[in-house]
Amino acid sequence: MATSTTDTSNVSMSDLLTALKNVVTALNNASQTYLNVNGLINKSAISSATVVKSGTGRLAVVSVTTAGSAAGAIYDGTSATSTSNIILTIPNTVGAAFVNIPVSNGIVVAPGSGQVVTVSYS
Repeated sequence: MATSTTDTSNVSMSDLLTALKNVVTALNNASQTYLNVNGLINKSAISSATVVKSGTGRLAVVSVTTAGSAAGAIYDGTSATSTSNIILTIPNTVGAAFVNIPVSNGIVVAPGSGQVVTVSYS
């Protein structure tokens, strides 16, 4: 049985650099996607209704650091009073929730009474 070999003597330096550039570009795109899904930005110590992001984006993680006495909510909205497009109810128990929900208008975090939360988003 004959084995075939690839003749690489005709590969130019330009071809090798182009291939390497393509690999680096693909890795960069994959890492950027990973960061976007897991949240690039954190906003901590939110204790009142706050717009944390305007426009399209993604809510990645919500962490309740102080439980408070009532549940809060996160909305897909444009102002601190935007309460029509609820995307998540924030439980009034300490802990983290991995959310990974896209938004169209913005991210509005409205903690419940006495709650303090941290969000990660992109």
